[in-house]
Amino acid sequence: MTLRLLVLGDSLAFGTGAATVQDTVGPRLTRALVDAGHDVHLQVVAVPGATSLDLGAQVGRVTGPVDVALLVVGANDLTRQVSPVRAAAALGSAVQELRGAGAAVLVVPTPDLSSVAWVPPAFRAVVAGLCDQLRSRQTVAAEQAGAVVAPVAPELSRRFAADPTLFSADRFHPSSAGYALVAEALAPALLRLAAERTDAAA
Repeated sequence: MTLRLLVLGDSLAFGTGAATVQDTVGPRLTRALVDAGHDVHLQVVAVPGATSLDLGAQVGRVTGPVDVALLVVGANDLTRQVSPVRAAAALGSAVQELRGAGAAVLVVPTPDLSSVAWVPPAFRAVVAGLCDQLRSRQTVAAEQAGAVVAPVAPELSRRFAADPTLFSADRFHPSSAGYALVAEALAPALLRLAAERTDAAA
């Protein structure tokens, strides 16, 4: 069977900062799935700058059925001061719609923005706390709606904080090397969902 992979969310899902499209998360994870023996059709509807409030519109643009959806969102909810309650509710609604259409969903909640260069050291603990608060609400909403939540934020934050080359020139979005690290962290959970979907279809 052809595994239909959907990527939706914000600039991290879209791949802003990567040198080429093939360096972004969707194509990297597609290659991991192909290496594991899957035939994959990739559809990316992510939009740079999107918040959780934009997810419903993205779901509405999906063409055809979806087997596995990767949803990456949260950073812009923080930078644009979307309330955690509204953000989590919008995320849960999008997951519920995808699940209702038959897709398995892997959610990547907000990263720890305290590691980005423009955050002054004195404010990093505050920013980290805000990220934790939103991530906690996202996790509850996503899991209640039937998604799997990737527990990768703390480890990725440590790696990004320790290695400036993982950021692109804007010092906010990942570089190609940063996206390689993100995809590597997400691949095990995505491969599990893909295997479950393939086994169920068989």
